[in-house]
Amino acid sequence: MNITQVTPFSKDLQEKIDLLIKRRTAIKLGNVSFDSPLLLAPMSNICAFPFRLLMEELGAGGTVSELISCHGINYKNEKTLRMLSIHPSEKNIGIQLFGESAESMAVSAKVVLDHCQPKFIDINMGCPVRKVVTKGSGSALLKDTSKLGHFFKTIKDAIDVPLTIKIRTGWDDDSLNSPEVIRIAREEGVEFVAIHGRTRTQQYKGLANWDLLEQVSKESVLPIIGNGDLHSPTLVRKRMANSNCKAFMLGRGPLRNPFIFLESYLEDGEEVNFTPGDYWEITSRLFEYNQMYTDRERTLLVMMRKHIMWFAAGLNNAGQFRNTLFKCPELDDTMNLTKDFFLSLTTAKKQLNPDEAFMTSGHG
Repeated sequence: MNITQVTPFSKDLQEKIDLLIKRRTAIKLGNVSFDSPLLLAPMSNICAFPFRLLMEELGAGGTVSELISCHGINYKNEKTLRMLSIHPSEKNIGIQLFGESAESMAVSAKVVLDHCQPKFIDINMGCPVRKVVTKGSGSALLKDTSKLGHFFKTIKDAIDVPLTIKIRTGWDDDSLNSPEVIRIAREEGVEFVAIHGRTRTQQYKGLANWDLLEQVSKESVLPIIGNGDLHSPTLVRKRMANSNCKAFMLGRGPLRNPFIFLESYLEDGEEVNFTPGDYWEITSRLFEYNQMYTDRERTLLVMMRKHIMWFAAGLNNAGQFRNTLFKCPELDDTMNLTKDFFLSLTTAKKQLNPDEAFMTSGHG
């Protein structure tokens, strides 16, 4: 990883960030501390260090890496090991692992701690995608709770940092067994549990069951992080104001509104105007971080293009811009087009429907 200086934010943008970020209250979940109860959820092919670090700078109280295969780590796969990269400026980062074998997970967790210095190791028990589940990992681990005690203990005994888990409410509506999973997790020394409010069979469709999340959180013996459908600052504020959850994970929301962590701390009637120029600044910052992560131009183009499309969603003429951008094969031209698009706008006010289906094919 090539560590270089990044271009500072403008005074105007930095002042807006500072105004809202100082309103955060630090929390402690078990033995893990965060700068606020609003955390970035792990997302596949998204939560490498460039996006994580940008979200920390824009108010996230902590982050979790994309799910990383324990077998890829143990086989010393070059691409997998790159996914373990942590930027020196990241403070509250957990590395999330997935796998079906307790022993393989334990070995990989040791490699992680030799390779980088995360605050905690997280076990993915929620990913619903077929290629993960058919091998017995991800949300498939929820199907047989009799094996979980050994699974947690084996991994916990191998590491000297806190162990956490991220689960779903259950495999399907007939097996909503998250309370049982939480009980076993506590017995084996797990620090906290993040719960996505859908079953595995729901994938990312329908609505997260927040009534169930609140009931589970109320009765839980461990701190619970609620996750699911927190796609707008208004929804986040409402949830923070009245919830049994100790913290919240935001996943898809920050992709289309990168200022969501900051805007969640706005007071009623208050408005802080993030401008089109601000969108260009954070896009440029993300580009600089991605250049530290990889020097492959094609990879940079793919990484930047998807985030640019998400950042532009809901803005004036976003559809036309998207069509133009996808016809652009060159990285430099892509960035120039993006600059021209953002700086041509008179407002950064978005027209987004928080109930609209978005990324329902799976992301971790």
